[in-house]
Amino acid sequence: MATGTCLKRGSSGDIRREAAPGGLRAVRDLHTARFGCRWLARRLARREARALTRLAGTDGVPALIALEPDRLIRSFVPGEPMHAAEPRSKSYYLSALGLLRRIHSMGVTHNDLAKEANWIRRPDGTAGIVDFELAVCFRTRNRWFRLLAREDLRHLLKHKARYRPDALSSRQRAMLARPSWPARLWRALFKPGYHLVTRRVLGWPERKSAAERERPA
Repeated sequence: MATGTCLKRGSSGDIRREAAPGGLRAVRDLHTARFGCRWLARRLARREARALTRLAGTDGVPALIALEPDRLIRSFVPGEPMHAAEPRSKSYYLSALGLLRRIHSMGVTHNDLAKEANWIRRPDGTAGIVDFELAVCFRTRNRWFRLLAREDLRHLLKHKARYRPDALSSRQRAMLARPSWPARLWRALFKPGYHLVTRRVLGWPERKSAAERERPA
């Protein structure tokens, strides 16, 4: 029987916060994945485990504890998700930029930072990043890595523009004004199909605010 506090429910499984002898941990329970999606949930869990292994020891990123056939267990990053915290201090965005640069320096792109729920404001006011299901680990900093890393950064700047637009530099404003070609291609060709699958097939509600698809237990 599942224990702990449910933090998030989704087609790829629930995420629960649990107490353990070593401290709080986050458990992605693949048993609760939507029917027909468990194979995908397992694949995404392996992808997340691979990224967290590469990022081991990085402050602000969860530590991988275990990957089991139907569970991924990682350390819990304390704090509030961005849409709840609404961070407005310049120091938060400086720490977020520094964390993103450290992740990229280790050859990892997150690829899901448009979701405010994946950004955490920790108790000390600094940034954390969670949910590496869509992350990619690169051996070399090739062109595709640079494009995905740029998109990670652009999503951070979009959040900064929402909460602290006055703190954007002219260079950052220019980056926001020039989406990369994958972003433009996604909007034009793939985003309508993505919405069809997630809203009609998977039953995800249309996003109406900064809050993500969360439901407490």
